Amino acid sequence: MGKPRDTYKYYFKIGNKIVHGGITDDIERRETEHQQKWPNGHITQVGRRTTEEAAREWENDKGFS
Repeated sequence: MGKPRDTYKYYFKIGNKIVHGGITDDIERRETEHQQKWPNGHITQVGRRTTEEAAREWENDKGFS
């Protein structure tokens, strides 16, 4: 059996500007956390849920880690 696809990749945006990106296993909680710093922002999910390993690779490639 393969690894679980339980990790989201996301951009946190204000309007159309990306102010942060990352990975999480709970996208709604993470959006609420980011809204403490950026109240007018929102999360945009990138692609489908994936494995944590693949998500970390994406995060490193994008320079978010």
